[in-house]
Amino acid sequence: MPTVELARGREKSVINGHPWIFSGAIDRIKGSPGIGETVKVAAYGGEPLGLGAFSPGSQIRVRMWSNDPDGDIDRSFFRLRIERAVKTRVSLPAAGIETTAYRLVNGESDWLPGLIVDRYGDFLVCQFLSAGPEYFKDLFLSLLSELKPLTGIFERSDADVREKEGLALKKGLLWGCEPPELIEITEGPCRFLVDIRAGQKTGFFLDQRANRARLAAYCNGAELLNCFSYTGAFAVRALKAGALFATNLDESGSALELCSRNMELNGIGRQRFDNLQGNAFKVLRQYREQGRRFDIIVLDPPRFVDSRSHLMRASRGYKDINLLALNLLRSGGYLFTFSCSGLLSPELFLKIVADAALDAGREVRILERLGQAPDHPVGLHFPEGNYLKGLICRVW
Repeated sequence: MPTVELARGREKSVINGHPWIFSGAIDRIKGSPGIGETVKVAAYGGEPLGLGAFSPGSQIRVRMWSNDPDGDIDRSFFRLRIERAVKTRVSLPAAGIETTAYRLVNGESDWLPGLIVDRYGDFLVCQFLSAGPEYFKDLFLSLLSELKPLTGIFERSDADVREKEGLALKKGLLWGCEPPELIEITEGPCRFLVDIRAGQKTGFFLDQRANRARLAAYCNGAELLNCFSYTGAFAVRALKAGALFATNLDESGSALELCSRNMELNGIGRQRFDNLQGNAFKVLRQYREQGRRFDIIVLDPPRFVDSRSHLMRASRGYKDINLLALNLLRSGGYLFTFSCSGLLSPELFLKIVADAALDAGREVRILERLGQAPDHPVGLHFPEGNYLKGLICRVW
């Protein structure tokens, strides 16, 4: 088996269980491993540390499968990993999560680096985001096809991160029956239509489920502005909980069309919501000039940063959108603000919101700190998995 030997003093993170080995941490490679092939990882001098997947074109040169250098990366190994991931989700109903859609495998945090599996009813949607899962794709499909009930497995390996791995973007049916154009799911008292073929991520923002439930507790009688609304899940949850009116703002016309269908599916009349297609930054500036005010504003923007070199620019974007929102809230209103940028730390996100409040001249108190739903667990060995950050703020 090919061996990746680390540079002197670079073994600590591997010993502590972190799954990523960057190219700069490697001293030499013995053998000629192919993309996704399993390699033995050793400390400087040759002491074996574990087994990982090799990715010659990525800055993350190895993703660790196991810290047992004498184990086998085979069907039995992956079966155990998947069984543990499934068992983690079995307890979710006891945590008050009633849904037919949830994350089944959460990559590194489930000790399966680069593999994402989401369940939508009887369909699984998979993302093979790095070289290792791609190499073992047939094996993973065989194991996942054993899960019941199951009608089909669809691939959404069309994320840009695959290109950094030297992998082509892929999308299509992998097993079973073709999915319908839209799949209906339930989440608490709400129903949603999901496009797993072309929707964002795997079709729906499953990680925001618990935060939508928190919004429901604050919105009775409120007028809501739902920025970066996608297909309107936050607004549907709010209107079902007693909000008077919601404005959904998104750049995608097709997303807003599906938003309208979700409203209709939940019995929400057209007089209780409005959909506006446009750039959130521009529209919020127009609202400021018009003197528009809202009781609640939800900011759930897309990831603004995908590399550390863009962190400063992304921070300015987050500050700008929060500043605009703070200017549009009525006294005593609520700001639900989020960042899904993993490179933006919780501390930096908090500072950005605080700076925006200072510039807006508003008194702001944090009521709750939010994160991703429990079906998106964060492994203690992988703090980077804590990517979703949110705040519920009271604004005066």
